[in-house]
Amino acid sequence: MSEVVHERPVVLVSDDGERYTVVRTHARGMPYGAWEGWLEFVTDEGRTLESQRETTQSKRQDVAYWAEGLEPIFLEGALRRALQARRNLPAR
Repeated sequence: MSEVVHERPVVLVSDDGERYTVVRTHARGMPYGAWEGWLEFVTDEGRTLESQRETTQSKRQDVAYWAEGLEPIFLEGALRRALQARRNLPAR
């Protein structure tokens, strides 16, 4: 089970014009004790897009601390990676 450990307002616009205004950092404990973290981008309309794992930290609090220091350029890159991963999903 994951939990939101950090949330911030942003203004990120994808190449197709989709506007993301919130980014949430999720954390989940892993079987060997570490914590993985990933990002969830939220549009004005409430649609969401999640990245794959962006960090692995030793404690839940460390994931939150990592998220607090993320620069806009990192968030832009993470959004691009998440969009690319979504495009590469097989059709259902």
